[in-house]
Amino acid sequence: MKRKFGPWLTGIVILIVLGGGAGAWYWLNLNTLEEGFAEGNGRIEATEIDVAAKWGGKVAEVLADEGDYVQAGDVVARMDMQTEKAQVAEAEADLAKAGSALETARAQVYQRQAEVATAQADLARQKSQLDVARKSDKRIQTLVRSGVVSQQDADNSRGDLQTAQAAWRAARAQVKAAEAAAEASKALVAQAQANIKAAQAVVDRLKQVLEDGVLRAPKPGRVQYRVVEPGEVVAAGGKVVSLVDLSDVYMTFFLPEVQAGRTAMGGEARVVLDAAPEYVIPANISFVASVAQFTPKSVETSDERQKLMFRIKARIEPELLRRYARYVKTGLPGVAYVRLDQTKAWPDRLAVHLPEEKK
Repeated sequence: MKRKFGPWLTGIVILIVLGGGAGAWYWLNLNTLEEGFAEGNGRIEATEIDVAAKWGGKVAEVLADEGDYVQAGDVVARMDMQTEKAQVAEAEADLAKAGSALETARAQVYQRQAEVATAQADLARQKSQLDVARKSDKRIQTLVRSGVVSQQDADNSRGDLQTAQAAWRAARAQVKAAEAAAEASKALVAQAQANIKAAQAVVDRLKQVLEDGVLRAPKPGRVQYRVVEPGEVVAAGGKVVSLVDLSDVYMTFFLPEVQAGRTAMGGEARVVLDAAPEYVIPANISFVASVAQFTPKSVETSDERQKLMFRIKARIEPELLRRYARYVKTGLPGVAYVRLDQTKAWPDRLAVHLPEEKK
């Protein structure tokens, strides 16, 4: 007996078609982007910072491991600075010697000033004696003419006057010599002070070299690579540790010309990561390429690669990054959404939703 399956099969096919069509309609409506918005695939990226040795030498220790989170100013490595430490000790000894020379020069100034004072006092005394000898000689010469005293007495008086004049001249010369010596000692003080400044500059420079041997993180970030290990020798400028700057994290994606032209600098964006699709991360457009380029082959089909695309960056706010620093990882793929029409409100599915902060 033959059974007639025609009507039954037709009904089943209709149900399948209708059911499949309804499912396709639901899927398309769920994934269709609202008008006034654009989307692009991309990956989370961040600025890389290389912590390098300013001077060539041997690496003494590396304190940061790959994956460690470091704050700005944290020590990540130290260079072997034993030679520089010895040079600092030598320079500090030279500085102390220069300081001692300055004290000696100042003592000489005090001594020379005392000698000037002594010479000036002796000059004053000789000047007084010269005045007395002049007055005495004047009286005696008058008495000689009147015959009261002998010529011998007059000659003796004239000799005393000449002796007093010679002593006064010698005292005056001594004052000048003492004053010259005092000026010379002041010059020695100035020279000693200059030597101290030069020695201090050497100490400061060598201490800066020592400080340069302590390699610090310039910004907060996560250690991506330990390029060298303790004991290795690096040249000046050689990389020691590579960091990812977690204060500058962004997603790079591509949009076609029409959509890129409507993308405003500083405009709002949303980032949804494949690894955590339940979270919607706020961002801002920080870069729109001024020159079109081909989209990378790894993310576009052959047909789509024929279209010129513009590179765009959606940057996540640094304050948000600081709050969720432990969650930030570069290389994660996801989707960036851009609001092209500022009059449009973000759809509910793209409302900002962040993980709860752990206290």
